[in-house]
Formats: sequence, structure tokens, C-alpha cells
Amino acid sequence: MQDYDEIIKNLFARHQSVQNAGFNPDSYKPGLDRIRELDRKMGSPSERLRFVHVAGTNGKGSVCSMLAASLSGNGCRVGLFTSPHLLDFRERIKIVEDGGCRMIPRDSVLEFLQKYDSPELSFFEITTGLALWYFDRCQVDIAVLEVGLGGLLDSTNIVVPEVSIVTSIGLDHCALLGDTRALIAGQKAGIFKSGVPAVVGERDDETAPVFEAAAAAVHCPLFFADDFDFENCLQEYLAENRDDNRPDASSVIPDSIGDLSLDDIAARMDLKGEWQSKNLRTVLCALDLLGEEPDVEAITHAADITGLHGRWETVGVSPMTIADIGHNPAALKENFARLRAEMDGGEYDKLLIVYGIMADKDLQGILPLMPLDAEYFFAAPDTPRALPAAVILSEAKALLPSAQACESVSDALLKARAAATPKSLIYVGGSAFVVADCLKFLQSSKND
Repeated sequence: MQDYDEIIKNLFARHQSVQNAGFNPDSYKPGLDRIRELDRKMGSPSERLRFVHVAGTNGKGSVCSMLAASLSGNGCRVGLFTSPHLLDFRERIKIVEDGGCRMIPRDSVLEFLQKYDSPELSFFEITTGLALWYFDRCQVDIAVLEVGLGGLLDSTNIVVPEVSIVTSIGLDHCALLGDTRALIAGQKAGIFKSGVPAVVGERDDETAPVFEAAAAAVHCPLFFADDFDFENCLQEYLAENRDDNRPDASSVIPDSIGDLSLDDIAARMDLKGEWQSKNLRTVLCALDLLGEEPDVEAITHAADITGLHGRWETVGVSPMTIADIGHNPAALKENFARLRAEMDGGEYDKLLIVYGIMADKDLQGILPLMPLDAEYFFAAPDTPRALPAAVILSEAKALLPSAQACESVSDALLKARAAATPKSLIYVGGSAFVVADCLKFLQSSKND
């Protein structure tokens, strides 16, 4: 068999990916005609499978992971499609069942590419087609699909799901989706389908009218997780005629679900961060609309069950080292606030931050959020899209005069470790690429 690494290298060479090349006419091809034709050639797996479709600015990966874990805990074989990958392309396409997951086999990737690869397709269209083809082959009970970008014109939007989800709305990819949260919400709401319940993770004055109008236009029931009555949900699980009892979207969430509060469940989860309580609300709402009882134990171990990396992940101890792929102002605001809370707790004596960013991201919007009392080690990850470390340093030097530019993420991590004490806290983030380079370095260090 052809060497798998060579297969993937050739795939990336033939098809520019947004992950590596950024948004250009070759890497980003909005529209559904090409993926629909590919789906037809594959025998229309999009029409045979059950789906949950997940869009949003932040939280998509965590919500997909929790949903897949809980559904698998209920005995389902779950297809899980997410992006980007950090170490292996196959991380994007997994089967989750029996308390664990497996990535798509290498020979299946090769078989699909030999049959269906076409130069007219974008990298993400090929990847979406591969996921649909493989999930159909594995006869999954349900597939959880994460939107790549936006929603309306994303290649995943050929499916008609059983539940549509929008996790959150923030300012990201503004050149493509719009420069206001309302405009971005309109693109995300493009996944709403006629008669299919839609869940929105948060209600706010700017985006709620957009979602309400979009839902009305396609005649789909709309639910805001902020408003959902989980107490009634649990009572309904005990009812004999479950399908005859639908929740009241105008009700107010109580403080508890079963014998545990939402915060109690979130605190037990291996997906860490205060924002995971918001994601948990969204997941529980979606599960109820699917008629599935939440498997709380599976949800608390979602990252381990689904192999999800880079979400406030502990990648080292002594000094404690946390890695997170949050990259836009909304995500980093929460991450930096979490770091501030960790330092205020008194457990750590020094905060060191390894940070890098893509050239198309809002550095000026992020710099004011950065903790001023941390030591910074700026680095450009190994991708052409990265902003050079020297440029970050130039932009940040007035605010962070002690920061330094490093040759690579591994160099930055080594320098942060050298400056740390056993009680220091090191944070690695700013981009999925920074986290990927960190994980590769740590993996290679273990193997040496």
C-alpha cells in the first residue's frame, strides 16, 4: 500500500487547505453544488444517515465531543466529524462507541481518494465527502458534523439533521462572514432547516432577532439553551409517551438537573473552563430534542472518550502547562480571565505564556486582554499563515516590554520552562497551530 504520510502530503499538495494556505479561491470554495455532486456519486449517504449539525464561533468542538460521548453512552455508534486536526489528518473523522473512539483507517482514506478525488473539489469538500462515505460504510446510528466555516455555504450544509445547533457568535472570519455579530449570526443560521429543531447556545439582544427571523423563514422550532427547562426534560424521560411531550422554550432553567447542578457537572468534566457550562446547557438541550437521555458520566469524560485535544488541556506538570486552541478575542478573553483566576488562587507563583497568532487574526483586539504581569514568549508556528514572532513583539512591546520573540514554538516552550519554577503556570495558545506544534514537540521529546 502507498505510504500513508505520502498520501496525505500529496492530498495537501493537490488541494490547498484553509488550515495551511488561508482563505483564497483555491482553498475556500463556498457553495454546495460540488459537494452535492460528490454526494450523488457516492450514492447519497447524506440522505441515508441521521445527523446533528453544529455551527458557531467558539465551542463547536467541545459541543460535538460531548454530544458524541453521550450518544455513544446510550449505545449508539456515532460518527464524529470535526476540524481542524492537530497531529493527524484522521482526527477529523472518528467512530465513537463503547466508551472510546477510533480514527478512520489509513486504507479507507486511500480507497476513498482513489475513487473520488477530483481537482475541482476543495480540501474541505473532499474531507466532508470522506466523512459521509465512511460513516455510511460503518452504518453509524447518528453522525455529529461540525461546520467548517459559517454555515449557509459550508459543505456540511447538504445534510438535513435531526437537530441544528449554533453554539455562540463572536467576531471571527469577518472578511468572509461579516463585520458584526448580527451578520455572522445570519451566516450561522443558514444551517436551519424546515421543521428541524434548532438550538442556539446563548440569547442576546444583537443576535436573537436574527435567529428568530431565520427560524421563522424556514418554519423551524427555535430554542435558546439559556431558556430551556431541564427539570421538565428529566420528568419527560420518565413519561411513557415521550414524543407527545415537548419542552416549553419560554421556560427558565432551574439550578439543577437530576441530583447535580449544571455547575457540578461542568466541574467534573475533563473539558475544563467556565465556558463549558454554556456548552453543557446547549448539549443537554439538543439531547432532549433528540429524545436522548443525557449520559452524564460520558459527558464528564467527553475529551477522553472522543480523543479531543487542545481545550484547556494539561500537557505538562511541574511546571503545570496548559494548552488551548482558542484564537479569537472572545475565546482568549475567557482564557486569560481563567489564567488570572488561577493566579489569584495562590497556587502558582509565576505565569508564563507561549503565544502565537495567524496573520489574519485580530492581534490589536487581543493585546489589551493579555495579563500584564505574565512573561511572554512569542513564536510563529510552522505554517505560512503565521504572523512572525518579531512582528508580534513589535506590536506588543509598548504593552509588554519584557516579552521576547523565539525561533519556534518548541524554542519558546523550552525558554518558558527554563524561566519557570516548579510552581509556575505555563499557558500555550493563540492558535490551533501553536498547540499542534507544542504537542508534536512534547510527543517527540517523550520518544527520545
